[in-house]
Formats: sequence, C-alpha cells, structure tokens
Amino acid sequence: MKPDRYKLLLSGMMVIALAVLSACSDSDAETRVEIWLTTPDKSRLLEQVDSVSFRSGKSEQSEVIRVDDTIRYQQMDGFGAALTDSSAWLLANALDDERRDELMKLLFDREEGIGFSYLRLPMGASDFALQLYTYDDMPPGETDPELEHFSIEHDRQYMIPLLKQAMSINPDLKIMASPWSPPGRMKTSDSLIGGSLKPEAYEPFARYFVKFIQAYEAEGIPIDAITLQNEPHHVPADYPGMRMEAWEQALLIKEYLGPAFEENGINTKIVIWDHNWDEYYYPLSVLGDPDANPYIAGTAFHGYAGDVSSQSRVKEAYPDKDIYFTESSGGEWSTDFGGNLKWDLQNLIIGSTRHWARTVLKWNLALDEQHGPYLGGCRDCRGIVTIDRQTGEVVLNEEYYAFGHASKFVKSGAFRIESASSGNGNIETVAFVNPDGSLVLIALNASEDMREFQVNWRDQSFACSLPAGAAATMVWNLREE
Repeated sequence: MKPDRYKLLLSGMMVIALAVLSACSDSDAETRVEIWLTTPDKSRLLEQVDSVSFRSGKSEQSEVIRVDDTIRYQQMDGFGAALTDSSAWLLANALDDERRDELMKLLFDREEGIGFSYLRLPMGASDFALQLYTYDDMPPGETDPELEHFSIEHDRQYMIPLLKQAMSINPDLKIMASPWSPPGRMKTSDSLIGGSLKPEAYEPFARYFVKFIQAYEAEGIPIDAITLQNEPHHVPADYPGMRMEAWEQALLIKEYLGPAFEENGINTKIVIWDHNWDEYYYPLSVLGDPDANPYIAGTAFHGYAGDVSSQSRVKEAYPDKDIYFTESSGGEWSTDFGGNLKWDLQNLIIGSTRHWARTVLKWNLALDEQHGPYLGGCRDCRGIVTIDRQTGEVVLNEEYYAFGHASKFVKSGAFRIESASSGNGNIETVAFVNPDGSLVLIALNASEDMREFQVNWRDQSFACSLPAGAAATMVWNLREE
C-alpha cells in the first residue's frame, strides 16, 4: 500500500473525473488493452482506467493510428533523470529511512512507481551541488600529473549508496556520467569555473575518465556511457563549466580517450556534444573526423534551444551512430501542469524517440522547496519530485507523470516500432515492443478538443476518445498462437 500522502497525488481531483474519462470500445476479442491516463486538470494522474479489447477488422475512420510491430527502429536504453549531488543529498538527508524507501520505489519500481531505468551522473560538481569538487582536487600550486590522489570518496557518502539502492529496485538501471569540469589545474582558468582544456591536460583528462569508470566498476556500478563535457558551448560564471570546441572533442577522442579505453579494456560508450538541438553542426563535425569516428557511440542532445528534428539530421548523416537525449528541466517559468505535460510528451517522450533517441532524461531527479540546493545557474528549476526539507513531504511533479507514461511501461531493450497516423494529426503517438513481446502505445491529444481515433494493429482494431491535452499509455500482449 502506498502512504496516504501519495494516494492523494496519484488519484487527483476525483470530483471532476467523470467529465474527462476516455471512452473506448469493448468486445469479446482475446487481445485486451490496458490503459493509463493523465489529464491536464489532474483529475487523472497516470491512473489505470477500464481496459478494452481489440475487435476483428480494421477501421478507416478519419483519425487512424496504425501500429506495425514488424517495422522496428532504435533500441531503447531507458527513461530517467540526473542524480545530481543536490538530488542525492536530499534523498539521503531530507527523508527518514521509511520515506526514502517509499520514494525510491516510486521512482525506480515499475509496479509501485514509474520504473526509471536510466540515470545521468555528474562527474564532480555541477550547478546543483553543495560545494565545488572534482575527484582529484589539490591545494593551490600543487599538481598530480599521475592522478595518484584520485578518489571517489565524496560519492561514497550518499551518491553510491543511493545508486546501489536504485539498482536493487530496478536491475535494468543504466548510468551515463558527464563532467561539468575537470580539476581546475587542467584548465586555462586554473579553476572549475570557466576556461578550456590545456594542451598538456588531454592525456591526464583521458586517464581521469578511466579512473572514474574503474572506481565505479569496483563498487559494482558499471558506467554505460560517458559524455566528454556537459554543455561545451556554455561557460557559466558561477558554477563549473568548460568551453570545448568540436575539434577539441575529436582530438581528445582519437588521440587519448579512445586509445585509453582500448588499452584498459573499457567498453563504456563515448558520446559527444551533450548540448542543445540548435547546434547540430557540432556533432556532425566531430563525427566527420575519420580517426575519432570509430570510437564514438553517438550524440547527446539537450532541449533548451532549437528543434528536436536536429536529432534526425545527425542520425541521417551517420546512421550507425546512436542518439541520446540527456537534459531538459522544468521550472517556475512554466507552472501550468497541462502545458508542461503536453510539452514533455510532444517534444521528449514522443518527439525525441521518434527522432531516434535511445535515452530520454530530465534534469534533477529531486530538488527542495527552494529549487535547490544549488551553487549557481538556475534558481527556479523543478525536479522530478520536490522534497520539503522542513517537513519531509514529497510532491510528485508533472514531469513524474509525463515521464511515467513511458518509463513505467517501456523496458530496457525495447524497440521503437512504427505508429503512423492519418487524419487531422491531433493525436500524436509513439509505439514500442518490449523484450517480452508486449506492445506499448503512448498517445497525446495535442488539440484543444476531445478527439476520437482508431488503433489498427495487424487484423484488429479498437476505438478510443481522449480529452484535450490528455496523455494515455496503452499496453497489450501478443496473442499466443
């Protein structure tokens, strides 16, 4: 049983529920479809509603969604968020053991929660940290060319225990690591703030990645992928960052990091860019380097500028390379639940995956009631959940429900499949087939009116209506022959 404080959040405003329930046709066909619904007025919050059944035959009404599980696209790693230093500290220190265990299940368990299966981990301090730190900080004027003082002791305090707990709840969980800054002595600014990588620091920076991956592996936490630098074209003035041009990423990969991974038997994926959609020419430049290209697994994008279609531009140019979506944050600049639900579904859950993303991640997993703790940068960001440091109460934000429409149902190893629509285009969808053969269709009614539509799959169909701005996830299993 979930505690009462979560029941209220999950059930929503039941008094107006009847006005916005979706209506779907039912029959006696074998293949039943389970449906979960979220409405913009919060009367339904990722709530399971009545199941329906396919019926024989297809429909050709005005709005038809055709699901074809014989056409497969990219394989999925997962959906999730970033376990920043601030998020980890809050989970470890602002909640008692019982409440922490409850929240971790709501975040990582598919039955009791939304089953996040991918986390992004800052390698050292980001803007959301309690202090400036890296894994090899030295007193001013001292150096450590061999990284003899490298240590992840900071992460052993609360980051690593939480990662282990998350992995015990969801064994499919994968982790991507990204630095906001190498140790200051490696940079032209001699600080975690600003600067770029010194020419003599390429080799030790590559070794820094190797040591980090090996140290986490020794803790029983494999690192699935790394990016070279968070937001390499943004150099903040009040938190860690580093300018890194495309030619610098190519140089680091082909002459230092790629060979270092090979020499040490490291299979962690190397992912480039890790910044906004609008500068897609950057990853194209890095991938165009013939010596760096073989070491590169793919490109990571953020969603703060540009358009999600940029992901397809890179994929079309280099079809053998993967696409990752790694950051977007909600915040107090946008407080309308329905608008935020629609944006996340339209651009990230549906848009990003239809443009080849194999991961879709939000920014902070958890922040407090003051949008922190933070060192600088965003002072009004919103986490997947908000933890009140004074009371220990937890609020599940709109990002929890938006992402839950995918993460709870689309498993690691699933493939995106074809889901083509015809008609007025107001119902936007994406579909997946899980490793166990179950099918998942995620639908958003992006219009301002109730919409009726038909789902055709193989030789069967069912009809549904979806309230304006609502999201639905539909799940069914292949019939046994």
